[in-house]
Amino acid sequence: MSNAADHRTAHNGLPRPRSGAAAIELGARRADSGPPPAPAALPDPHGEPAGGAPVWPGSAQPLGARVRTGPGGVVGTNFALWAGGAEAVEVCLFDDDGAETRCPLTERTHEIWHGFVPGVLPGRRYGYRVHGRWDPWTGARWNPAKLLLDPYARAVDGDFGGAGVVPRPWHGPLPPEVYGHVRDWPQQHIADTVRDDRDSAPYVPKGVVVGDDDPGGPPDEWLDDRRPKTPWADTVLYELHVRGFTKRHPGIPPELRGTYAGLAHPAAIEHLTRLGVTAVELLPVHQFAHEDHLLRRGLRNYWGYNSIGYFAPHGAYAATGTRGAQVGEFRRMVRALHDAGIEVILDVVYNHTAESGELGPTLSLRGIDNRGYYRLQQDQRRYADYTGCGNTLHVVRPHVLRLITDSLRYWVTEMGVDGFRFDLAATLARSAHDVDMLSPFLSVIAQDPVLRRVKLIAEPWDVGPGGYQVGAFPPLWTEWNDRYRDAVRDFWRGALPDVRDLGTRLSGSSDLYAWGGRGPYASVNFITAHDGFTLRDLVSYDRKHNEANGEGNRDGTDDNRSWNHGAEGETEDPAVRALRRRQLRNLLTTLLLSTGVPMLVAGDEMGRTQGGNNNAYCQDNETGWLDWALLEDPGWRALADLTARLVRLRRDHPVLRRRTFFSGRAQGPDGLRDLAWFTARGTEMTEEDWYAPTAALGLYLSGRHIAQRDARGAPVTDDSFLVLLHSGPAPVDFTLPGPPWAASYELLLDTSREDQDAPPSTPHRAGSPIVLPERAVLLLRAVTATEADRKTE
Repeated sequence: MSNAADHRTAHNGLPRPRSGAAAIELGARRADSGPPPAPAALPDPHGEPAGGAPVWPGSAQPLGARVRTGPGGVVGTNFALWAGGAEAVEVCLFDDDGAETRCPLTERTHEIWHGFVPGVLPGRRYGYRVHGRWDPWTGARWNPAKLLLDPYARAVDGDFGGAGVVPRPWHGPLPPEVYGHVRDWPQQHIADTVRDDRDSAPYVPKGVVVGDDDPGGPPDEWLDDRRPKTPWADTVLYELHVRGFTKRHPGIPPELRGTYAGLAHPAAIEHLTRLGVTAVELLPVHQFAHEDHLLRRGLRNYWGYNSIGYFAPHGAYAATGTRGAQVGEFRRMVRALHDAGIEVILDVVYNHTAESGELGPTLSLRGIDNRGYYRLQQDQRRYADYTGCGNTLHVVRPHVLRLITDSLRYWVTEMGVDGFRFDLAATLARSAHDVDMLSPFLSVIAQDPVLRRVKLIAEPWDVGPGGYQVGAFPPLWTEWNDRYRDAVRDFWRGALPDVRDLGTRLSGSSDLYAWGGRGPYASVNFITAHDGFTLRDLVSYDRKHNEANGEGNRDGTDDNRSWNHGAEGETEDPAVRALRRRQLRNLLTTLLLSTGVPMLVAGDEMGRTQGGNNNAYCQDNETGWLDWALLEDPGWRALADLTARLVRLRRDHPVLRRRTFFSGRAQGPDGLRDLAWFTARGTEMTEEDWYAPTAALGLYLSGRHIAQRDARGAPVTDDSFLVLLHSGPAPVDFTLPGPPWAASYELLLDTSREDQDAPPSTPHRAGSPIVLPERAVLLLRAVTATEADRKTE
């Protein structure tokens, strides 16, 4: 069908609204905008950019902007862009004053438009204008008046309508020029069909050409040899926000706070190494944009789950500048963390982009090839939304899958990261519609020689039909285990009807992960995450308090499974305060003694609060940032010390970080099992006990029967431990299991005490009762008869 025929067609029974300059004249003219420009004409396929510089054919590989030596030894940049249905593509170069030079890319190979521009060197800013049909009813939304960000840009300078682009404050609505349609068209139900022909270039950021010899250091000189390569079973994750973690740290120079360089500073790394965590999981650091509805309320996107550049470190987190220097700064941060033995895992958002639904701005992919990049509904004017964010990337399409996997490999091989946590990973696993564990995305990852070797963490759900997939991801993947979170929260607030689910979660969730060769480390155990209450707020609030987000407290979940312990929010009641701190110790101890991979959230170890806000995604302020002054309070400092002690305990004892599931069967001549559960009577749990309401139970972990060998093939053995958990409001007598489990027990930790540095108590004889305080965890080491005899000699 010809273009003319397309433009004559009416859709959905609606008359075709006017487009182009006519639409601007009718509905979009503003007093301060000046006359609208004429619609851009298609470039002359034989033309030259202003100034007379030629555009040579160049190469279709690799995609993006790459500095190369061209014919005759001439240095320049090769530009390559996949734009499947486009009619013409221009790469637009900008000088320091913002003057634009348009260079037609006349070569097309397998739908990749490409060209080599001599003399374009690192630091040069650029974007694309893509020409094609405007026919939203069939999903075609090309508009060459809109400057588009290169999906493969490795650095981005400026923001959308914000500081660094035009002289205006960062708050307030996005400029209407960044929309491909007339945003303020009076008939909003058809506004997305009316094309806006005003130039967006003054209001959008630009990609930056980055050289391969960036001062962060050539990857082949340091990345592989310096990687910590921590096994999954030995991993302790620490989720943090680059800006929020460093913004108020007194030991970091003010000019570095809130940046990659700040996280690389020795003062930041010292806290991580003192805790003993093995990996930081960084909230999104891909270039992202702020949503219009937040800017209108004087807020910004803080978390960063609104990506627009999958290769570019977010420029606002760079201390050294945004003309490519952010690449080297990020690499140096990774190097510093690796030198401290800490892996770097990125939280990545490949399920949607910042362009939102059909009423969203045109920033990149929508203007390059809307139908080629996004899942559309049968009515192609609308977007399929499995993410709750307005759009969904069409990962089944080869070029979209390539974009994602090219990005992943880039962050591993050129930026040095060690793994990824995939936001709404179920969306990526969808085939035509349904979640499919044989989907193209999961299949490509499984065979990729780079990506199959890094840490892969799934957030195993999305908001679409059948999107909840906990336990379903294939081998190679670990998963956020929200069933662990819910069971532990419910136990410590006294809301579990019995302890069946708790026992399964504490021992590695074999019901979810014991298939396909997966181990306990397939479960990422967490009690809190960035999304929801902080740990302190979990024990301080019964309900969310999100008023500062400006959405009438409607945002954020109502299913918090929290308990305020008698007072909503902060209180001066000493009994309530003491009980809350005890519960924090209980929650952290439970997490770090559980089988699986624990994930801590930055600040939970020092009592960080968000004032009851359980959806602080837009709180780029003291609400979202860590308050390092908390460590000056002896109580919160003690909590951080306890956290570090528990992490060391995991590191020193392989029985606490098993690589295989417990069998529960009798092992060896003594008939002991590798895992056993006990009632307060000192008897092993029966099926009847599992179904009965109870607040106290014991967990025996045998170090004599670990199904694991060391590097020389010798069996791994360890101490045995008894963990006693009690969520009830009154103390109970708990009879310690007798021989052959142990001859006596040595108390190592009691969460009912704030001071964990008290001298160890005398051994407790096996078979005798011990007082288990209300709402507490006791950790005891089992002393064998042989060991006891040696001590008495």
